[in-house]
Amino acid sequence: MKKIFHISIFILLTIFIMGPISRAETVEEIQEKIDIANSNRDKLLKEIANYQQQLQTISTQANTLQTTIKSLDVSTNKITTEVRLTEGDISKTTLTIKDTGLAIKDKENQINSNRLAIAKLLKQTNELDNLSFWEIILSNNSLTDFWLEIEDNIQVQAKMADQVVTVRSIKLGLEKAQAELEKQKKELQDYTAELNAKKNVLLSTKKEKSNLLTTTKNTEANYQKILQDKLALKEALDRELASFESQLKISVDPKSFPSAGKGILSWPLDTIFITQNFGKTSYSGRLYVTGTHNGVDFRAPIGTRVKSAGNGVVEAVGDTDKVCPGASYGKWVFIRYDNGLASTYGHLSLISSAAGQRVKTGDVVGYSGSSGYSTGPHLHMSVYANQAVTVTTLKSTVCKGTYTIPITSPEGYLDPLVYL
Repeated sequence: MKKIFHISIFILLTIFIMGPISRAETVEEIQEKIDIANSNRDKLLKEIANYQQQLQTISTQANTLQTTIKSLDVSTNKITTEVRLTEGDISKTTLTIKDTGLAIKDKENQINSNRLAIAKLLKQTNELDNLSFWEIILSNNSLTDFWLEIEDNIQVQAKMADQVVTVRSIKLGLEKAQAELEKQKKELQDYTAELNAKKNVLLSTKKEKSNLLTTTKNTEANYQKILQDKLALKEALDRELASFESQLKISVDPKSFPSAGKGILSWPLDTIFITQNFGKTSYSGRLYVTGTHNGVDFRAPIGTRVKSAGNGVVEAVGDTDKVCPGASYGKWVFIRYDNGLASTYGHLSLISSAAGQRVKTGDVVGYSGSSGYSTGPHLHMSVYANQAVTVTTLKSTVCKGTYTIPITSPEGYLDPLVYL
């Protein structure tokens, strides 16, 4: 966050203190650059949409080494384009800040000009006010001159009132421009954070492809053997975890969490496509030891922003791959919401939130991926009653290590779709 703040401050200092390096740009020139940036943005969005379509097509194909590598290559191209898009947004926002800066400078000049006019009028008024009635009469050659002097005095007073109104109006405009500038600074900080996250996801994706080629030696048989080994490890870990959860005796007050209702939680992704439902599904009997799926899976290409489904606190984050590679959630985020519900997001490529962090609905908490046990990039979301779930550190005999994960009793899982 400090890095983002320093970048923003550097840009603002360059604009407002040091001034432009070359000649000052006009508002028209800045607007022309903004228009070009908007045009480039539209082109990049179309390019990203094309990559998205390719990834959707790949996701329907058989899980082979070739399709996995192709998926990683397309994901790399998509994220690279998203990096370019975000860099363009940063450039555009910087231009908009500069444009607002010119508007602020113009208003400041107007205020200074009006202040000088007011000061001049005040001086004239004070000079008149310091003269007595008889001094004014005697200083004029005739009665006509006297009345003209009085009329001038009245006009000065009227002009002063007009100038005060004008200055107040300009001041309000200046305050509005400054508020807009603060909004643009926040956008710049958000874009910079997004850019850094996208670059990290890009590096992670490239590393994943490199590791895949190294471990498989680019051979399909080796790849299928790795998949079988991961599935065996996952099933063993599932049995171990199911045994532990079946022993839990958690009493939950039904009044402590909301009854089923649409919109109680917000969707965690901008684009929704459900690949597996909660409970007993056509895949659950084959994929899960318990025979049921404890959450909902969404299609989500690598690097898709994952958002908080409600207002709450990130209680914990973790990565099961550090102890049980390819066997569980992988990188995960656990959030307790203010409404009595809680959720886990699994298989992330990047965690962008931290334990103890307060989040609002729609805040980005991570980016989707294929960590843990995953047959392809997607987002897994589990939902629970707050009282039913706890984040626990478990010693695994299967993985020969200790890992941290949210757990609940078998009946503690709720169907996310009745709340989303």
